[in-house]
Amino acid sequence: MKLSARNQIKGKVLKVTRGAVNSEVILEIPGGAQIVSIITNSSAESLGLAEGKTAYAVIKASNVMVAVD
Repeated sequence: MKLSARNQIKGKVLKVTRGAVNSEVILEIPGGAQIVSIITNSSAESLGLAEGKTAYAVIKASNVMVAVD
């Protein structure tokens, strides 16, 4: 599969927390950082997301904000 999004980060699913409509998915990426995403339950099911499975965080945004303290 090819995507136009340049930011494709491979990781491992740490946890999937299912809610009434959406699921929170936590991916651990190399170096130990975590990326959290909220997706629909039907998407989580169709992707077969489960702890330990490999998945990708795909980020496509026209604006990314950066901040410092």
